[in-house]
Amino acid sequence: MAARRVRAGLTVLLVVAATLAGGAGAMALFTLERDLSVGQIHISSDLGHEGALDLYVPLVDWGVRFGGVRMPARLSVDVRTIDRDTAARLAEAGTVDVEAVRREATDAIAAYIRILVGVVFVSALALGGLVAFALRGPPHPWTLAVAGGTAVAAALAVALLLPPRGDLGEPEYYAHGPDIPRALDALEGVRSSAERLRDELDAQLVGVARLVSAPGGRRDASDLPRLTVASDLHNNVVSLPTLERAARGGPLLFAGDLTDRGSPLEVSLVRRIVRAGNPFVLVAGNHDSDVLLRRLVREGAIVLGTDGRLLPGGRRGDVVVRVAGLRIAGYDDPNMRLARDGYADRGASPTPDEQENFALWLRPLLGKVDVVMVHDPALAAVALDELRTDPPRQPLLFVTGHTHRTGLERIGETVAVVNGGTIGGGGSGNLAEGGQDVGLAQVAFERRPFAPIVADLVEIDPGTGSSRAERHRLDVPPGDDRAATQPRTSGGRR
Repeated sequence: MAARRVRAGLTVLLVVAATLAGGAGAMALFTLERDLSVGQIHISSDLGHEGALDLYVPLVDWGVRFGGVRMPARLSVDVRTIDRDTAARLAEAGTVDVEAVRREATDAIAAYIRILVGVVFVSALALGGLVAFALRGPPHPWTLAVAGGTAVAAALAVALLLPPRGDLGEPEYYAHGPDIPRALDALEGVRSSAERLRDELDAQLVGVARLVSAPGGRRDASDLPRLTVASDLHNNVVSLPTLERAARGGPLLFAGDLTDRGSPLEVSLVRRIVRAGNPFVLVAGNHDSDVLLRRLVREGAIVLGTDGRLLPGGRRGDVVVRVAGLRIAGYDDPNMRLARDGYADRGASPTPDEQENFALWLRPLLGKVDVVMVHDPALAAVALDELRTDPPRQPLLFVTGHTHRTGLERIGETVAVVNGGTIGGGGSGNLAEGGQDVGLAQVAFERRPFAPIVADLVEIDPGTGSSRAERHRLDVPPGDDRAATQPRTSGGRR
């Protein structure tokens, strides 16, 4: 009797597993293509992911991802082609019936899900019934009932859990491969509130056609000069090619922590970075050293500090230097390591006195400087509080690091704080633990008078090579630019 019950139980499990496998296979294989008035879309789904709706454009290799899907599956809508007549009409400042396109796209997704429900049911029932027959010879009614019930459950799960529901705000933009600037240029055509799916369908399915023309009502950032912002390499020289490709021979502002201790051996490892930017501008972090700074100056780097630019022989020059037409100043991290102390760790957290000293240093520079570089944003806390109370009339950009998190903070309409995260993925010492996402930022700006226009925050997963990019407008009031999405982070040195 017990053996019979065990066999019956195993039969039920095998039939259920086979039925679910049939449904999962149907989801993986079934796709639908639909022609919209602005182009053609391809719809598919893939189990085994965090529930999300993906709108992806292979043409420019970028996409946007929402939550709102309650099934552990990714519902993907790929924009395969763009109608030539529509693109030409938009390029000539024409219009498209956005509401109609949104309805077309919504109807296409709904049609895909309706058909998928039937395909999942039939496929699940077919495989479940086949396994029931194979296990029991002529199938008993109860084994067929198990297969049928499981198939119905699978179809209902697709019908109820796959359609996106609720507030689909805070999208995540992403791209695959190294061509992130192209993805960001594509996003320039999107004027999104990021509050509802309909806004993104308008932007993604119609706005992609606007790539042939500049977006109205905004300064086009594609022809502006750019600077690259990075920090926290922590000896991970494997990341240098990524940084070199991103900088593309333009100005590179590095906000500290090239090394872990700043020792002579580490200096030899990171000498190559000086050639990654034209020029390469550095301010010291708490993991850098006085020996490192002197060596980089000999290699051609511009090293900024509290007392002015470091010159060969240890002399100091002007506090504010001209780089790519910008007036830039930098503040040494007070916990920078020193050779005379054996490169000992001097701590990482700034004291209240050190924060006040930074504020005292900055006050006379306001109006005379465009960019301020400081490794630890906490060191500038007092100064930033003062700027919140009394914002400067002229734009001021802070370049920071230390936190290992890409980020952007707006203070009033004239101050922006940009953090490039960790270009070293947390450092070579974190490689065995999986490391962190490689991060950097780029800022497009106008030179005369100085005005930052766009900040691009980029993260790259070193394991898969996939990338995420966010574009923030700095030429609009805070709150009108798209809010930053908090990147994934993991523990690491600071």
